[in-house]
Amino acid sequence: MNTHYLEKIQHVIQTEIVSKQPNLLYDPIVYSLSQGGKRIRPLLTLMGCEMFDGDVEKALYPAVGVEVFHNFTLLHDDIMDRAPVRRGQPTVYKKWNETTAILSGDAMFALAYSFMVRTDSSLVQRVIQTFNRMAIGVCEGQLYDINFETQDHVTIPEYIEMIRLKTSVLLGGALEIGGIIGGADDQDLEHLCAFGENIGLAFQLQDDWLDVYSEVEKFGKVHGGDIAVNKKTFLYLKALELANDEQSKQLKHYFSSTSFDVKEKFDAVLSIYNELNIGKHTKSEMQKYQDLAMTALSKISVNSQSKEPLRNLAETLLTRQN
Repeated sequence: MNTHYLEKIQHVIQTEIVSKQPNLLYDPIVYSLSQGGKRIRPLLTLMGCEMFDGDVEKALYPAVGVEVFHNFTLLHDDIMDRAPVRRGQPTVYKKWNETTAILSGDAMFALAYSFMVRTDSSLVQRVIQTFNRMAIGVCEGQLYDINFETQDHVTIPEYIEMIRLKTSVLLGGALEIGGIIGGADDQDLEHLCAFGENIGLAFQLQDDWLDVYSEVEKFGKVHGGDIAVNKKTFLYLKALELANDEQSKQLKHYFSSTSFDVKEKFDAVLSIYNELNIGKHTKSEMQKYQDLAMTALSKISVNSQSKEPLRNLAETLLTRQN
């Protein structure tokens, strides 16, 4: 089923975006959309529609809109984060330049809207309202993320709220848009969104864990990149919570600057994480949100068989190694 959906999504991208002019604007967009992402968000939109026996064809263009918007955020995030690699390939601003990446991202934002409105006219207002709420949340989350890098004190609840906005509202919104098109009632839409947001939280915690504990060949990004740029991830915040005075002093020392030797910094921080069993604590936090997601899924008023694709996708996402 997912393969069939992916083919439909790719067909829209090929026919609607590839070969558009000028090349310098659209080639980076095509490059971004063809870098091997899993298409999780558009799949969620189509699954959310199908769960309620909706016409998946009516959700196809909004699903592509969700994917285009997601990749737009990556283009701009990579500039802000100074990230040289995405999915194992040079980021757009590194392959071209910052100006091109900004303009191509701006075009992607507009393209996302053009896809989003291509569904039943009676549903467009609700779909756009959900999309706008989702898009604003992502921007709020990105700003919090950037500010946390220089903020002296960040709590774990503040961090969780940041990743909810930056990552999870997009998953929840993608599902909700599909549910709207599929004919779900308001209560089921709430449960659907809760499922997506909690899976998103678990997914981002997994991403934080992989940044430290996965190999770069599998992960597709620079190993230890969060540590290198002083990102206050759950791992770092949990370590500060559990650290003794000396460990806390060392962590704050290494997260006070980006001028340290990258390997030295990573090895020193990893050593403290291992002493405090931070990997296990992170996995436990992931499980908490996975459980909340499954509780929300259980409350949706469709039969168990209709929920199975979402359940299977969640399991795949949260056992990944890249």
